[in-house]
Amino acid sequence: MIRRITKEDGSLTGLTQAVAEPTVAPAQSAPHSAYSSEELLERIVQSLTDDKAEDIVQIDLRGKSSIGDYMVVASGRSTRQVSALSEKLVERLKAEFGLYCKIEGKDAGDWVLIDTSDVIVHVFRPEVREFYQLEKMWQPAGTAQA
Repeated sequence: MIRRITKEDGSLTGLTQAVAEPTVAPAQSAPHSAYSSEELLERIVQSLTDDKAEDIVQIDLRGKSSIGDYMVVASGRSTRQVSALSEKLVERLKAEFGLYCKIEGKDAGDWVLIDTSDVIVHVFRPEVREFYQLEKMWQPAGTAQA
């Protein structure tokens, strides 16, 4: 679409080309009232446990951050397991809650981030998890990690 830019007196000052913004459909998900963040957290932890994720940590973010209510950090033994844990979790949440999650890093398999809005899930390879030490950022001051 071409728009003409004119002065107040009607004389032409130039032409601009307006590009239509792509229309992006909103993410489809079940109505939030259909489940609580606690139910979602429970299902996420159960899914990761069922698929043999290691060292699963739940972090309560309520009152600490607006990114979500909870964060879950877990490890897989290899890039293949990290990708598989993440993929199965996303499939289960879609099937059981009608929830379409944002997922990043699945192809690389070192660190996968799954954003369900209420619960943020990080699945790492152990070496990557140790390097970033994400849990330490959310621990109360003075708490030592074992």
